Amino acid sequence: MTTPASTPSPARTGFPALGTTAEVLVTDPGALPVAEEVLRDELRAVDLACSRFRPDSELTRVNLSAGNPVTVSERFAEALRAALRAARITGGAVDPTVGRAVIALGYDRTFASVRPDEARSVPVGRPAPGWQRIRWNQRTRQLRLPPHTRLDLGATAKALTSDRAAGRAAAATGCGVLVNLGGDLATAGPAPEGGWRIALADAHARPVTAWDPAVAVTDGALATSGVRVRTWRRGGRVLHHIVDPATGEPAAVVWRTVTVAAATCVDANTASTAAVVLGERAVSWLRSTGLPARLVGHDGTVVRLGGWPAETPAPRPGGPR
Repeated sequence: MTTPASTPSPARTGFPALGTTAEVLVTDPGALPVAEEVLRDELRAVDLACSRFRPDSELTRVNLSAGNPVTVSERFAEALRAALRAARITGGAVDPTVGRAVIALGYDRTFASVRPDEARSVPVGRPAPGWQRIRWNQRTRQLRLPPHTRLDLGATAKALTSDRAAGRAAAATGCGVLVNLGGDLATAGPAPEGGWRIALADAHARPVTAWDPAVAVTDGALATSGVRVRTWRRGGRVLHHIVDPATGEPAAVVWRTVTVAAATCVDANTASTAAVVLGERAVSWLRSTGLPARLVGHDGTVVRLGGWPAETPAPRPGGPR
């Protein structure tokens, strides 16, 4: 995963959120309280709009209304637009209609509550209904899901929250801001001297070591998708949370992590998630996008594309990460 590495000056705070870790870094330490409140405000809003695990969330209401038209809020509409765009530009490799498949695999509650080892067998996978079957009127914000369809907006909604929070915090404080939500990083405002130093690892919450590779980010966003963190066992199988919409099964493990840089965190996350799903086809697909990317195979082999820079070790721990 992508993790802000130790830096000499930016101030940082972090806390649990959305089943992962939320962090915000600022170039002006005095701006940290404002930036943190902006981030918390964005997290509250996306949780209420897009959580699969809250009975009072708007997403729950939408899923229960599948087959019937429903009018959604502007915040939900923004998240839906991001998800539908992700589906379109990836040819359906990232598809928000995988909700039922994710639940069938056992990820039907917050990840902290998922049973790490369950004896029940895994149901036979079924293809997702498909994003093209969603009826959406952007002008009226009226949405109609196919019957028996459940949306899962998790990946793109989290990345969108990183983009929104970083932009709002930079506008409110006038300083450089980096927001990290479980490996979805967005920056806004002037970067610190030398850029934001980002350590690369399989797990975003793992402490940074002196041997971790790192890159510098001066603007834009970085996202990592992987299959090593959110895993569990069911019926003797090791499962992970990235579902291939074509099969309704966890994507075949070709890449253990994929990191992509893009102008927005939504685009970076879309590309990194699609690459995990595409497996062997990811290299040619990513080359077609022109986005800088780093893919780590299940055997540790590293593939760099799109001008991904040579890596240097992360600074030793001791300052903000």
